[in-house]
Formats: sequence, C-alpha cells, structure tokens
Amino acid sequence: MSLIHIPLLIAGVDEAGRGPLAGPVVAAAVIFKPGEIILGVKDSKVLSLKKRESLYEIIFQDALSVGVGIASAEEIDQINILQASLLAMKRAVDNLKISPEDLQNLKVLVDGNQLPRWDYCSEAIVRGDSKIPEISAASIIAKVTRDRLMLSLDKQFPQYGFAKHSGYPTEAHRNALIQHGPCEHHRKTFGPVRILI
Repeated sequence: MSLIHIPLLIAGVDEAGRGPLAGPVVAAAVIFKPGEIILGVKDSKVLSLKKRESLYEIIFQDALSVGVGIASAEEIDQINILQASLLAMKRAVDNLKISPEDLQNLKVLVDGNQLPRWDYCSEAIVRGDSKIPEISAASIIAKVTRDRLMLSLDKQFPQYGFAKHSGYPTEAHRNALIQHGPCEHHRKTFGPVRILI
C-alpha cells in the first residue's frame, strides 16, 4: 500500500506597528494554496499604498487562509511592545481557518528572530518579509489592516493626524501630543508619551 503524500503548508507571519506612539500592533498569518503563489507580493515597505491595497484584496481572495491578530495599546503598556507583538502573532495564527489535518501539516515561518510561545512547528527568519512570499503577504495584510484602524481612529481623534502618520513619532504627531496631551490609544509607556503624563 502506497502512502499518500500531503504537501507541507507554510504560514507566513509578520507584524506592523511596533514603532508608533499610538494604536495597536497588528499581526497577520497567510497560507497560500499548495503549489500556488500570488504574483506581485513583496515586503509591504517597498510597495506603494495603491499596490498594497490591491494586493490586500487579492491575498484575501486567493490565499488558502488568512488570520489577523491585534494587541491593543493597553496590552502594549502592560506587557511591552515585544511581548505584545508576539501575542498578536499568536492570535493571527490561531485565527487561521484550516482543518485539523492541515493544522498537523503546518509549518509557521515568522519574520524576525523571536518566536511566540506556541505549539506550532515554526522557525524565525530574519528579514523573512523580503525572502518568503507568505511572510511578504502577511506583512501586506498587517500593514493595510493597521493603517485602516488608524484611519478609523483619526475620525475619532482628528487633532492628532493619525491618518497622515499612522501614530508614528513624526514632528507633527509630537507637536499634537504636546498641544492636546495623549488620548486613550496612545502608548503610555513610550518615552514621548510618558513624559507628558
């Protein structure tokens, strides 16, 4: 009796939003269909806004599964940004919609040099977002998801200009912080915010 070969599934994982002073950190996990790739997928940082938005839709449509995980600014303050990033990654992989059989055949490749605490077969890959297509796809999902969340926050808190800088410590953002003080979505443990509290 011959054994049936089941192709290994790869989940690429990346995060967006470690550096900002406000908003959540967002992670994504992406599994391509076996033997397929999605053309045009690259590290989100080298893609234009228009291209990221386009690929975001294509990835959700064509990938086997996409999972998103979020850790809030409050969680970042409680456990620090590194642990919050790893928590968001774990949530992203946990949110993948795959069968128990596929789960047993899954290998998770994570951008960076650290892994979350989990039971998945996994490997950390430095600069994986420029080497592994599934990680590149995850970087796009994480970046677009976070940018959209910050656009939503901009409507609630227009005084900070989140739509323009996504919470990163630009001069305009720092000036707005000095003028208005931090809001509930600012990371209170980050230096430029902490000194104003």
